[in-house]
Amino acid sequence: MNRWTSRWRTLLGLLFTAVMLFPGYWMVNVSLTRDHDMRRQPPMLFPVDPTFDGYRAVLKQQLPYLGTSLLIGLGTVALTIVLAAPAGYALAKLRPRGGGLLSFVLLAAQMIPGIIMAMGFYAIYLNLGLLNAWPGLILADSTIAVPFAVLVFAAFMSGIPEDLLQAAYTDGAGTLRTFWSIVLPISRNAIVTVSLFAFLWAWSDFVFASTLDSGGRLRPITLGIYQYIGNNNQQWNAIMATAVVASIPAAVMLVVAQRYVTAGVTTGAIKD
Repeated sequence: MNRWTSRWRTLLGLLFTAVMLFPGYWMVNVSLTRDHDMRRQPPMLFPVDPTFDGYRAVLKQQLPYLGTSLLIGLGTVALTIVLAAPAGYALAKLRPRGGGLLSFVLLAAQMIPGIIMAMGFYAIYLNLGLLNAWPGLILADSTIAVPFAVLVFAAFMSGIPEDLLQAAYTDGAGTLRTFWSIVLPISRNAIVTVSLFAFLWAWSDFVFASTLDSGGRLRPITLGIYQYIGNNNQQWNAIMATAVVASIPAAVMLVVAQRYVTAGVTTGAIKD
């Protein structure tokens, strides 16, 4: 009975995994399919006569968009770490007055719809001259990442032993030196977790990009795909090839940082 139960669970797991991964496979399949085979019925499950015209179009037309998305993603990661790491340390170890209320506000901030925040940013950027500029997108994307990052850092840093911090204070280190030399190196898993999620949010953002940078010279890949669909709505292989190329950095980062993400999210959830 235990052996049959284990087999059924394995089969169900494989089935669910296949269902979840099928959109990704279909994206790759269509990216290699020729235009005259797109409307074949029944559709082709495998690219019998593959073509790489879509990927050649990506290299020719979409590389500037990919570079802009990379710039915005890395800028969002840097700004998020700079703001969230000290805030998480303060909530976890310095315990300021009203820290519980602040944690609740940070949690509630993640429930605000992105389009509402985008409209607010539009009115502010219009007066500041930040519309259609990548620094504005970095700042806007950081508002999504920072509340989550502060909560992750606070949960992780609350598990750092007090004796370790007291030893640093005894050796003459102040609060800033202790944070920089002791807390940050220990918080590697949390830093990787926060960096990954912040980058993915910025990389896949469409709401802020379409609202705040629809006419700028440097636009992210999400707008590149959107405009490509509008201008070349018959070349689905090129559209899907762009989506495949845009998915590669996120997939690589998830695979490389998986163990750090797991440790960063779960640390602080269980107390000794």
